[in-house]
Amino acid sequence: MRRVAVTGLGIVCPVGVGVDAAWESLTSGRSGVGPIASFDTTDYSVHFAACVDDFDPSAVLDVKEARRLSRFQQFAIVAAEEALADAGISDVDPAEAERIGVIVGSGIGGLGLMEEQARVLMERGPSRVSPFLVPGMIIDVAAGLISIRHGFKGINYAPVSACATGNHAIGEAFEAIRRGSADVIVAGGFDAGVTPLGVAGFAAARALSTRNDDPAGASRPFDAGRDGFVVGEGGAILVLEEWDHAVARGATIRAEVIGYGATADAYHVTAPAPDGNGARRAMRMALDQAAIDLSEVGYINAHGTSTPLGDAAETGAIREVFGASAPPVSSTKSMTGHLLGGAAAIEAVACVRALETGILPPTINYTDPDPACDLDYVPNVARLANPTVTLSNSFGFGGHNASIVLGRADR
Repeated sequence: MRRVAVTGLGIVCPVGVGVDAAWESLTSGRSGVGPIASFDTTDYSVHFAACVDDFDPSAVLDVKEARRLSRFQQFAIVAAEEALADAGISDVDPAEAERIGVIVGSGIGGLGLMEEQARVLMERGPSRVSPFLVPGMIIDVAAGLISIRHGFKGINYAPVSACATGNHAIGEAFEAIRRGSADVIVAGGFDAGVTPLGVAGFAAARALSTRNDDPAGASRPFDAGRDGFVVGEGGAILVLEEWDHAVARGATIRAEVIGYGATADAYHVTAPAPDGNGARRAMRMALDQAAIDLSEVGYINAHGTSTPLGDAAETGAIREVFGASAPPVSSTKSMTGHLLGGAAAIEAVACVRALETGILPPTINYTDPDPACDLDYVPNVARLANPTVTLSNSFGFGGHNASIVLGRADR
């Protein structure tokens, strides 16, 4: 099987647009959570979210083009531009383009556009519904737009697995390159769920924190006071590339994807299996494929959503896999909020940057330890370390679990 390098990164998220800005925020312990300004939340039980307030697509998309796209698609295109520039990929030869693919997914797609056009339908009639509704609504079109924009003619589709989407995209891209189906794949996930219906729906499911008096402190994974997640928006792109292909063109190899595991809980539509069975099997599958000793794993980026059930189940699963020698674990969702289908991709980027810099991002808002969550969560302050291997977990509604293992480029 062929080796798979990471040669490009791109991010649009609540703590920064661009990898450098986001990483500086993550390692500084800066929260991206605040009051919702895009719509009136007076009648809502939750008044805050993690929004990309400073997002301006005009550097990549002209006004007319941007207006035709839904917000998650704009995020995807902007992040892909950054990642491809980082990888040094441009003006691809037509024959080479047939070996470049795009696997970019989402959890809920163009929800905001659907809401807007539903109002148009009800208030103004079917003749006034936008012709851009369907392509702006459906999830696969983000991958299609990146492909069209850059002329990439290889494998192209969109995984949809709720909050595990990003890891499934990266993992399936990894497998496609390993087996020889592509030389380069643009992989990632995005969502833009901070909308009236999105917030109302998650609130009705009692999934969200209601800490309205302290938005920045609301996402507190593994803390005894956690009361739900904070919905966010954004996502990330990783450019994955066959190792020798990257070396031959002189690309900078930032990390290596070395393992991938995907499982199902087969338990409940929204709650995790209490024994963490599916999460445990995903981690073990990824680690077995990586063919490493458990002691080599120097950092785990947890799914860590700040929900009472989820954090405890994940902690137990990590304990079962690693025993008493579990490595440091942190949840960057404490700062970014939960980006749904975009979460895992951002967390994979955080793992790559941890390998490159030797810095472990913290779990902020960790003030009251929970006896059910008894790992080292890198509390509140980033830590210098020297990880050579990192593990990233993502678990989604429907019982979807996906873990990926990344290794330092020089290991």
